[in-house]
Amino acid sequence: MRRFTFPPGQLADGRITFDRDESHHLARVLRLHPGDTVVASSGDGIEHTVRLDVVGDIAAGTVIATRSRPSESPLTVTLVQGVPKGDKMEAIVRAVTELGVAHVVPAVTERTVVRLDPARWRERARRWQRVAKEATKQCGRAVVPDVDVPRPLDACLDALGPPSPRELRLCVWEGATAPLDQALAGAAPSASVCVLVGPEGGLTPEEVESARLRGFVVASLGPRILRSETAGPAVVAILQFRLGDLAGA
Repeated sequence: MRRFTFPPGQLADGRITFDRDESHHLARVLRLHPGDTVVASSGDGIEHTVRLDVVGDIAAGTVIATRSRPSESPLTVTLVQGVPKGDKMEAIVRAVTELGVAHVVPAVTERTVVRLDPARWRERARRWQRVAKEATKQCGRAVVPDVDVPRPLDACLDALGPPSPRELRLCVWEGATAPLDQALAGAAPSASVCVLVGPEGGLTPEEVESARLRGFVVASLGPRILRSETAGPAVVAILQFRLGDLAGA
């Protein structure tokens, strides 16, 4: 069944009102009609089966069934991703959303090529959030991951605060000597993992040391240097297999 999202707070008295983007998709792209049925979620892990009553500039419908969807991983993964060039960030957001990431934190690092003013960064973040929303619908998740507005790497790391007792922090870096398997084998059982990946050109040694001082374990992904758009999804997939829900999929 077709899946849609609706803004939190737009469910009242058993009736859901969709935003303009989703209403346009319902009415103009799919050409649905009153009486058609869709599945909708506000990103809280609950799915609603909705019978459409109004299909137009603003679509709305009546909830006829509700269920909790067990599509979220027990492992909460945050990806701090150095912003790469072009549309690579869209590919990263799409892939890690499908792999169950909970939070994407775009970081402007020393080797980040793209330099924009704050308004342009906010525009990019809105586009990446739309990509996450579409990927969430496509892969059948009920929770849309948050995508932050890009900030300098130090600000991103400071915002994390001190690591919690059941949090693992990983910085994957081509200059590391310890393999990822060793870092995972020595870690306590984790409820959450924060992964730091650099942009093209990688992180500088100074940035890696800054991450280490904030509780990150620095690890290598093996003998081959992965592209920035490959490294993040690869690590998230490994983590979900080892600590999350991919092993039982």
